[in-house]
Amino acid sequence: MSAPTASSSTSAATSQVATVPAGPLDWRLLLTWLTDDGVISPADADKVKQRFGAGSSAQHPLVRLSGLNLTRQDTGMLLELEPLTEWLARRVGLPYMRIDPLKVDVSRVSEVMSITYAERRKALPVQFGLNEVTIATCEPFDVAWVDEILAHTRRSVRLVVASPLELQRYRTEFYTLARSVKDANRKTGDAATTNSFEQLVELGKAGRQLDANDQGVIQVVDWLWQYAFDQRASDIHLEPRRDMGAIRFRIDGVMHSVYQVPLSVLQAMTARIKVLGRMDVVEKRRPLDGRIKTRNPGGDEVEMRLSTMPTAFGEKLVMRIFDPDNTLKSFDALGFGPQETRVWEQLTERSHGIILVTGPTGSGKTTTLYSTLKRLATDEVNVCTVEDPIEMIEPSFNQTQVQANIDLGFAEGVRALMRQDPDIIMVGEIRDRETAEMAIQSALTGHLVFSTLHTNDAVSAITRLTDIGVAPYLISATVIGVMAQRLVRTLCPHCKQPDDHASLDALSDAIKPWRLNGTPKPYKPVGCLDCRMTGFKGRVGLYELLPITEGIRQGMHPDVDMAKIKRAAIQEGLRPLRLAGAMKVAEGLTTLEEVLRNTPHWEG
Repeated sequence: MSAPTASSSTSAATSQVATVPAGPLDWRLLLTWLTDDGVISPADADKVKQRFGAGSSAQHPLVRLSGLNLTRQDTGMLLELEPLTEWLARRVGLPYMRIDPLKVDVSRVSEVMSITYAERRKALPVQFGLNEVTIATCEPFDVAWVDEILAHTRRSVRLVVASPLELQRYRTEFYTLARSVKDANRKTGDAATTNSFEQLVELGKAGRQLDANDQGVIQVVDWLWQYAFDQRASDIHLEPRRDMGAIRFRIDGVMHSVYQVPLSVLQAMTARIKVLGRMDVVEKRRPLDGRIKTRNPGGDEVEMRLSTMPTAFGEKLVMRIFDPDNTLKSFDALGFGPQETRVWEQLTERSHGIILVTGPTGSGKTTTLYSTLKRLATDEVNVCTVEDPIEMIEPSFNQTQVQANIDLGFAEGVRALMRQDPDIIMVGEIRDRETAEMAIQSALTGHLVFSTLHTNDAVSAITRLTDIGVAPYLISATVIGVMAQRLVRTLCPHCKQPDDHASLDALSDAIKPWRLNGTPKPYKPVGCLDCRMTGFKGRVGLYELLPITEGIRQGMHPDVDMAKIKRAAIQEGLRPLRLAGAMKVAEGLTTLEEVLRNTPHWEG
């Protein structure tokens, strides 16, 4: 049945339950319905009556019932709050909604009702249209207030059922955030940004600078971080626009708009974060870097790398979140197959040589290197790094920050490390000839060197080194392996379904001249509450591992012959990124479209 819409009275919202008395839910009624529907047994119902009959409780009946650890008679599962709420929604003929905070325009909730009104009615506005507003409630029969909202907003009201605990949590978060932003903005008026290339002069609206330590600003920043941790965000973007400031999260590699705030508030948030990151608050003309360590809701330490960039409308700030649970992973969790794990471990057990990890920004190179170095950093081994910036503080490493202002670059850092008796050296990135030569010198003198390059595939790393001026014979003598990688979104395990319409020909065309053995079992994204209806949850790595064998070295003398190197690589068993992705598709972990979007075409 379609959801009732309250347009002129509350009768539409209660058409399915005309015999039920209006007002708050009663646990006795819920117990009767649960028994009638076969969800719980009569014996369990009697136990609940004996327990609840002893006295009243301020808790919502759904919360009380979910706390008894009852077993569903129909499925054998525990009767938890979410499925219990979903059952109630079906029972009363209303849609069930699991609130996704990323899809709620928080700035507009107070337009519909105040926090006092929302708490009293146990409701929360969640969607806002031109002619309709959607309100979540946990009291589907206590809807006499709908006419008041209709008269206030002059829009029809659509009711949905949501969990009482979710409503309580998000009421507090949404209204607190909206109030903090409003309070912060009130202190500046509509003051224009001072760093915009386009200045609009308005007489009588000079305003004052919003203080970074203002209580409203502090609350908004705290909310921002907690919100990002809850949503599994990897990056937080604060972006000044012409009229408003945009807050966006990157989740599973995809950007999501979160909130819009006045420019004055965004500037104050940026200043607050810069203060905490020990950055120069006054300097807004050039890019700056910083870092902050905090704790997530679970109590674990989380590091955030800060980066600012001047833009046309002000200072943009990006915070990259390094959660230890996500940064230091096992090879299986990273997505390594048995073959990649075996070859990678053989390479990393070597005593000297250069191992390169390639890929674009955000492809997981740092995670791979940190996870590898963590395994190698025993008490018997001295691991030293030179990074720009230090991505995450790791106590088992000796980490050095590149500082261009005092002429401490990658090359100077590696040169200094050579006098520190290292066993393993990690160079953040090889950007120029001088850094490459120092890495080569380190490898020639008996050190194992890890570094990164920005190339599309593993073989291109060799030509990249020659482009920056490294002699082919030095590459042949020092580089022992190259690994290219990408990250692709994985299908949500809760809702993915077999893709009966998937074309095996399309999969074969994507990986020519290779072919897959066996019978592929592709799945397709569906979308559920756990994955925010995207069909994807989490990411996994795709790897193209190229050990530098004697056959490949022959393609480097006297000049680099890419065709010969690729032929030798294929003979040695190289699996390109797209082939690795196709194997993940065949296993039902991701989709072909996701692989094609993130991997380069093999040109052999």
